[in-house]
Amino acid sequence: MKTNTEKFGVTPNQPSLWTRADALKVRADDPTTTQPLVSADFPVLNNDVFIWDTMPLRDLDGNVTSVDGWSVIFTLTADRHPNDPQYLDEDGNYDILRDWNDRHGRAKMYYWFSRTGKNWEFGGRVMAEGVSPTAREWAGTPILLNDRGEVDLYYTAVTPGATIVKVRGRVVTTEHGVSMVGFEKVKPLFEADGKMYQTEAQNAFWGFRDPWPFRDPNDGKLYMLFEGNVAGERGSHKVGEAEIGDVPPGYEDVGNSRYQTACVGIAVARDADGDDWEMLPPLLTAVGVNDQTERPHFVFQDGKYYLFTISHTFTYGDGVTGPDGVYGFVADSLFGPYVPLNGSGLVLGNPSSQPFQTYSHYVMPNGLVTSFIDSVPTDETGTQIRVGGTEAPTVGLKIKGQQTFVVAEYDYGYIPPMLDVTLK
Repeated sequence: MKTNTEKFGVTPNQPSLWTRADALKVRADDPTTTQPLVSADFPVLNNDVFIWDTMPLRDLDGNVTSVDGWSVIFTLTADRHPNDPQYLDEDGNYDILRDWNDRHGRAKMYYWFSRTGKNWEFGGRVMAEGVSPTAREWAGTPILLNDRGEVDLYYTAVTPGATIVKVRGRVVTTEHGVSMVGFEKVKPLFEADGKMYQTEAQNAFWGFRDPWPFRDPNDGKLYMLFEGNVAGERGSHKVGEAEIGDVPPGYEDVGNSRYQTACVGIAVARDADGDDWEMLPPLLTAVGVNDQTERPHFVFQDGKYYLFTISHTFTYGDGVTGPDGVYGFVADSLFGPYVPLNGSGLVLGNPSSQPFQTYSHYVMPNGLVTSFIDSVPTDETGTQIRVGGTEAPTVGLKIKGQQTFVVAEYDYGYIPPMLDVTLK
């Protein structure tokens, strides 16, 4: 009897492993894998809002797409509260750091547009207040479906729970700008199942978010990547020989790393429109290594599958560490096996002198990498910082086989289109 996945012509392999031995190869401040220093005098895109995760409008093949010459990005966005009493210190000064740290609880989807791929103009909310079924609108992917301007916005509806959802609308252009219309009916797609992907009941610190739909260049099917954690009660996971990998003597002790259970999830669509999905076993697991593999996405190049994800220093397990930044893996087929790029997985990390300067990197098929500015030191001791909440300088990345190299730095928030669609 065929399984559900075999009915769709899909036969997943066992998940690939990001091992502790791989992570031991991570080296901070290698110039080929380190983001250039961000200056403390960076410009701010908009002083009224914080922005962080940036989601360029794209097609299902991954190409960043402009519409009638207008580039469009979606961002997680929250209002700044410089006059709110709860964000004023005892001297009446605005505590921007506290405001910034509270942003996730009020995250909403906003959009921006530009003729130049930078210097973004503020568009506003994508969905009207009350359309989204939960309090928070967390990251996902906007997909331009056709030359009629129809857009499917896949995102994560959070609190209560965490559900992968989508909402359909339309992008409209004029000589003077861009507007978003529709986006009125949110469709729930799927949630963690507790069998392959950890649920909130199994772990209060679980992650299930960041949908990234794509068309597989080989079989033409519609799939979706997402962030998850391996199913099972928190603390019950085993970090065995396979998860540890080929470590040298003295590195067999994994401490409490059984709490690190990150994985890159995948689902396949049962229909052409992406309204009905079947979750599959994870593509990649990081049990014993890291607890977050956020915003997973692909670059398809030279017949290979380059899988990128972002992670933090603080989510690493005992005995292994790495910088905040983007990590990557490569395979010859969709279901792997995947091997870590650069031997370790590290592709682009923050420098140790500014460990929180950028985050939420997104690698585009043209080799450009966008991210946001988190915080940058303003003195030599690093005790004084400037909060960002704005676009970081774009970095140029060269991908060559199983290696990557930082080769360029561009302007703040530079996200040029790879193709332009003329609306009919």
